[in-house]
Amino acid sequence: MSFVDTLRQWDTAVTCVERQDLSQALRIFLDIQEPNSKICFDIGCLHLLNQDLDAAEKAFDCSIRKDEHLAVAFFQRGMTFYKKERYEESLADFQHAFKTLRGNQLIDYKALGLRYKLYACEVLINVSLAEAQLGHWEKAHENLVKALNYKTDAKLNIIDKALDSALKQKLFKPVEFPSKVLFKPNKHYVAELEKKDYLGKAKVVASVVPQDAFSGFAPLQPQVEDGPTRPKEPEVLRALEGEPHTVLFEFVPETSDELAVVPGNIVFVLQKGADNWASVIFNERRGLVPYNYLEPLEINLASKQNEGTSQPPSRKPPTRPERKQGLTPSGNSSGDTKRKEEQKQPTDNSYIVKVRFTFNFAVSVPPGSPYAILIEKISKKLNCPPTAITLSLTSKATKQSVINASTEMESVWSRARGVHITLWCTTTKQTDGKPQSETHFVALHSYVSSNPEDLSFHQGDTITLLSRINQDWLEGQCNGNTGIFPASFVEEVPVNGQ
Repeated sequence: MSFVDTLRQWDTAVTCVERQDLSQALRIFLDIQEPNSKICFDIGCLHLLNQDLDAAEKAFDCSIRKDEHLAVAFFQRGMTFYKKERYEESLADFQHAFKTLRGNQLIDYKALGLRYKLYACEVLINVSLAEAQLGHWEKAHENLVKALNYKTDAKLNIIDKALDSALKQKLFKPVEFPSKVLFKPNKHYVAELEKKDYLGKAKVVASVVPQDAFSGFAPLQPQVEDGPTRPKEPEVLRALEGEPHTVLFEFVPETSDELAVVPGNIVFVLQKGADNWASVIFNERRGLVPYNYLEPLEINLASKQNEGTSQPPSRKPPTRPERKQGLTPSGNSSGDTKRKEEQKQPTDNSYIVKVRFTFNFAVSVPPGSPYAILIEKISKKLNCPPTAITLSLTSKATKQSVINASTEMESVWSRARGVHITLWCTTTKQTDGKPQSETHFVALHSYVSSNPEDLSFHQGDTITLLSRINQDWLEGQCNGNTGIFPASFVEEVPVNGQ
């Protein structure tokens, strides 16, 4: 049952109680599926009025189970137990109701929809009566004296009468919850149940069309001859660079020059390559996206009127096209000019050396270059002295795979496939010829990446510095991931505790 249906039935049942139709009200209450604690309380009160004590006990049980802090529910269940002469259980419920008051003089339930104030002194009077029924007259007297501390002027007379009876060891009347007082639904919610006509009935006051009685949202318009055949294209569309396309499938980049997009994004294609890759702009960032992941988007209004309903894309995205040298358009997802230079293909017969470091990059060297030229190129790229760089033909640097000044470079270049060769690189920072340990940072705050090239970390994580991009951004490695992050989120860890 929806919240609206529950609210409507609750309001109807309360209205029946106000009309003295208690049986109909109870039937409506019992038809409510999954009632809340307030509705269960109302059901218990109606059963109590009908003297159906067993049903009342079950209803108050349900109310307390749904809200363990509803003191008035404990008070009513205590009265139910008292009428069933189960005085020990009645005493426990009255004591729990007093405990739920938390030292307050009273609880006003008006804000919750119940016009009733539960006074602490009245709860203590019932606690005293239950103790008296069990023969504990001393405790009964103590609770009545305690009730004087929570008294109000209006309740003083009731406490005095109970004290007089307790001193004579005579029973007195319990304080009972008023009949036919129930929790009511929020009046603001109930007001929203009524249908309202905010617009009213429209009326045609004047029209250029003779006998125009149409009063809907789109009044009849006269047909103008020689009118414009298509709406004027907005000026802002002509200012956008590239052709607009809609993204059909999610694309996760695998290289730094590719761009991450999700279905529904609108990108602007700058150039389409023969290998089915396109250079696009999205959110002021430029990069490569497979063209078969895109669909041309007609923005002007005339084409929207002529086109039919487009078929939704298939659930499975197309295969990633293979990137071919010389056929893929250039892409630059981060706007970094250094990466853009790396992605340019050499115009001569230079070797392309792909270097696997903590991040991957490429350099170009003339054919048959000596070790000095190769290490100088890599040194400039890493901004690191050549003596701190170790090159290797394999991922594990061994005596046979390490490349240094004594290595015969002809054997190295013979491993090239065409003009491409892959090398592995490690570095150690140096100061005055002595090795220095890596620079580490500790995260002062958690950082969640908003771009694919960013590095996410949590407060307290340790981050290894790879490079300093500028005074505001650093590149580092954390938890096996590599990326850039803001310098203001971290603090450098002192070396050797200095």
